[in-house]
Amino acid sequence: MSFTLVGSCEFREEIRKSRFITIAAPISSPTEAQAFIDQNSDPNATHNCWAWKLGDQYRSNDDGEPGGTAGRPILAAIEAQGFDQVVVLVIRWYGGIQLGTGGLARAYGGGANKCLQQAARVELVNRLSFNLECSFSELALVKVRLAESSGLVEAENFTANGVELSVAIGPEHIESFQRQLADLSRGRIVLHKTPAL
Repeated sequence: MSFTLVGSCEFREEIRKSRFITIAAPISSPTEAQAFIDQNSDPNATHNCWAWKLGDQYRSNDDGEPGGTAGRPILAAIEAQGFDQVVVLVIRWYGGIQLGTGGLARAYGGGANKCLQQAARVELVNRLSFNLECSFSELALVKVRLAESSGLVEAENFTANGVELSVAIGPEHIESFQRQLADLSRGRIVLHKTPAL
């Protein structure tokens, strides 16, 4: 079971005169993670260290701290608490006292841990991706049926003949959703599994 954040959260602490601010947020793409990091990093801070995890993809950055003392401990905090689809940024203002590599790892990992522990979380629902085509007049009803099945519209593309939808739906809802689509379109709307990349 994995979780993501309901919204962004923040945690502040001072360790041996160095100030640390940890900010975390939910993400849905690597681009969104980078945008969050760019938007929230402080150019006047000594270091802006970060990590994010999105399914099997993950990245971390020590931003000038000794290798492995910032980004990796932040990523370890994300994974230790069962989070996914999350970005964590830890901003440090150096206070003049060296923390050492162990102290840095504890400060960055600890800040990320404390920030995520206090945050509101939501369980991630496993969904599978499908494509379907419907007419313009059927679109609203398709979206209503999808929402009733706890599904999501991932993309929609309007064509001359109707609408191509990419949808994500939990495995337990696929059969009933397919039946509803068949009922509302006399069997014409069919779910096609999205091929894995």
